[in-house]
Amino acid sequence: MATAQPNLLSFPSTDALAEQLRPYVLRCQAAALARHDTFRIAVSGGSLPTVLARALLAPGNGSPDDTPQFDKWHIFFADERAVPLDHKDSNYLLLKDELLSKIPAELGAPTVHPIDEKHVHDDDPQELADLYQEDLMRSFAAKDSVKLPFFDLILLGCGPDGHTCSLFPGHDLLREKDAWVAAESHSPKPPPKRITLTLPVVTSAINIAFVATGAGKKDIMKAIFDTEEGRSLPSALVNQGGGEKVCWFTDHAAVDGVSFPRRGNL
Repeated sequence: MATAQPNLLSFPSTDALAEQLRPYVLRCQAAALARHDTFRIAVSGGSLPTVLARALLAPGNGSPDDTPQFDKWHIFFADERAVPLDHKDSNYLLLKDELLSKIPAELGAPTVHPIDEKHVHDDDPQELADLYQEDLMRSFAAKDSVKLPFFDLILLGCGPDGHTCSLFPGHDLLREKDAWVAAESHSPKPPPKRITLTLPVVTSAINIAFVATGAGKKDIMKAIFDTEEGRSLPSALVNQGGGEKVCWFTDHAAVDGVSFPRRGNL
């Protein structure tokens, strides 16, 4: 388990946050392209796609270091709901509406890895999870030769209960060690059927970033960063497993009252 501390960044507004999220993501892109000429990223839903789009679609300075090379991106989903891709609860649809449909042609088109919607109406989402894991295996090499997929970047949100992906407090899935993708049939937050990356996959990523904004997050942020009881929350477990690889991008309202040291830049 990692011992170094995560990085807690705080900005005066969501716009200021997005301005700093852009160079962070593009630094991750540059390092990934230098390693293997592709940028493998996983994203969550919630407010994250909106902030990500604000960051990446903003005008750049024209330099290669400040330009998303979307044709080199492979975008996966940190979790997804067992619904059709055009359903209002679909994380894919959210990302498509906020970002994918707005990418200028000259920046290229990313390769996107949605769930197989032929199985979204199955009683048990396990087949959906197995198929998504097979997609990961095709992208990250066969599982018998790679114990875990190493994403170049995973972008996460944090729920008001401290959940992230579809990993909820006190759930058995937090103890899953072998699967890359797990099924959830009884999510405490609707819709009930989902799939999610498992905790070992999340914490094995080369870079991990949370985006958490708004005063509605300040109580859970204080629990995660300042209290012993909060250490078992899923988002706190990512902090513990990822250590200094984890960067939290927050606004001042979300961390009001949090004692953990925070910074204004990396």
